[in-house]
Amino acid sequence: MRAGIALGSNVGDRLENLRAARASVFALAGEPMKSSRVFETEPVGCEPGTAAFFNAVVEIECDDSSSSESLLQALRDIECGMGRPVRYPRNASRVIDLDLLYLGEITLKNEELTLPHPRLRERRFVLAPLAEIRPELVLPGEKQSVAELLARLPDEPRVVACDFPF
Repeated sequence: MRAGIALGSNVGDRLENLRAARASVFALAGEPMKSSRVFETEPVGCEPGTAAFFNAVVEIECDDSSSSESLLQALRDIECGMGRPVRYPRNASRVIDLDLLYLGEITLKNEELTLPHPRLRERRFVLAPLAEIRPELVLPGEKQSVAELLARLPDEPRVVACDFPF
């Protein structure tokens, strides 16, 4: 079962934050994984003066016994280990942000988690890197592929692929 995870950082050494988070996420998996390039993105819905984000998406293979709750907790543990507070204001600047985008064909909605991620289809900064690694993916409940969802979004906010080693 494949899980898609979005990574974002706009505090400190953004690239190193993404690299460290990606290594920690990859350590959760036992199978080959995929990783997009890094994309620099304008902040969306953040406080004035917020620095640009670096974003990426990775996909890992989870065994069928992996639960969404255990994977979500593992991602929160990575965030906490990298210095992100357990409680934080929505859309605040952050060292690292890890969002579980999808987990196989699971659809879920509870207080802790909604799968697929409820705002994924509206976010160029998530769809652009996801389309790089899984353009043909059709998420549960969708009729269009990730590439098609991306193509229908407006060009703003600006999302630019970076060409440095990740």
